Amino acid sequence: MEFCPKCKSLMFPVDNSMKCRKCGHIKGSGSSDTFVSRTEKENREVTVLEGEVDQGLPTTEAKCQECGHTVAYWWLRQLRSADESETRFFKCTKCGATWRDYD
Repeated sequence: MEFCPKCKSLMFPVDNSMKCRKCGHIKGSGSSDTFVSRTEKENREVTVLEGEVDQGLPTTEAKCQECGHTVAYWWLRQLRSADESETRFFKCTKCGATWRDYD
């Protein structure tokens, strides 16, 4: 969100700049000001825990399919759009196997 520096109204993207609908101030085109377009998408990275990075994470009861141990670290990641629920990941505290919760 971008606000007009003159009248503090909301600015909207027009061509390659931002324009205030209230006072007409233009920001971005030909100036040193920059902004990010709504159409640009970032490549998101999925966090994978390796080594001793998992220490300090909460633990819960979850059965590991690899070794049968019943305690695992867990964390949440938003993998899809914001209107969908987060995905819960588990990592076995004994063997280090990692899996997702598909519920």
